[in-house]
Amino acid sequence: MKMRTIADFPVSAIGLGGMPMSIEGRPDEAQAIATILAALDAGVRLIDTANSYHRDAGEVGHNERLIAKALRQWSDDTSPVLVATKGGHLRPGDGSWTQNGDPTYLKAAAKQSARDLGVDAIGLYYFHRPDPAVPYAESVGALAELLDEGVIVRAGVSNASVDQIHEAQQVLGGRLSAVQNQYAPNHRGTQDTLDECQRLGIAFLPWSPLGGIGHAKQLGDRFAAFHEVATKHGVSAQQVALAWELAQGSVVIPIPGASRPETILDSLQAADLQLSAEDLALLS
Repeated sequence: MKMRTIADFPVSAIGLGGMPMSIEGRPDEAQAIATILAALDAGVRLIDTANSYHRDAGEVGHNERLIAKALRQWSDDTSPVLVATKGGHLRPGDGSWTQNGDPTYLKAAAKQSARDLGVDAIGLYYFHRPDPAVPYAESVGALAELLDEGVIVRAGVSNASVDQIHEAQQVLGGRLSAVQNQYAPNHRGTQDTLDECQRLGIAFLPWSPLGGIGHAKQLGDRFAAFHEVATKHGVSAQQVALAWELAQGSVVIPIPGASRPETILDSLQAADLQLSAEDLALLS
């Protein structure tokens, strides 16, 4: 597995998104853990989660605890594995989403996430989504305090605009390690944030890089160019999509979600797929 770097920490060029293992339609625990272990065995060294990745009310942190359990079962050294989690985006348990960017809440949530992950300090912690009711600088300021207190090792922001990236970098005193925004063949409106992260040398992690739950399987049917390139190389359209994203910049680290070992293993092969200039021109 090829490696890339988040703030001097080498991680796999493709990570594993944990959301599908904990929300609606989730697999049983044994299959979820088998998926995580298959990814680790294949070289994944970045796992993405959030305290809001759960299905029902009363199970906040479900995915964090699931990942922690899988890591305890893995037979290899877990120290090179970076587990990233997020706070500030909540699920009341009815399928809806809400925001809470209050600094007091974010600091308490991060400390609870550390307990759910079973770690002394979280490797990478994101402010999950801007809260219109709270000034952005105040929310990100909570991450600065968490860094200073040693609760988190690295700080990131998610669902951020270019201006918010700049603001976060200023509030954090130059310590912004990563930005996680939606980016996929069907969602290219965040290209400006990807380009700015490349310019600044900040890791850019596309979430839902295959188009989101319910759309990933139909990627090749929905986008003829990706089907054409996939047929040419004898691979899946999903591999082509991830390879195309990797080609967008040296800071890009896609985090496809998975709930079966087979799907994440297919996705990981994208790290070794070489797309030609002609391929990239067609896909773009």
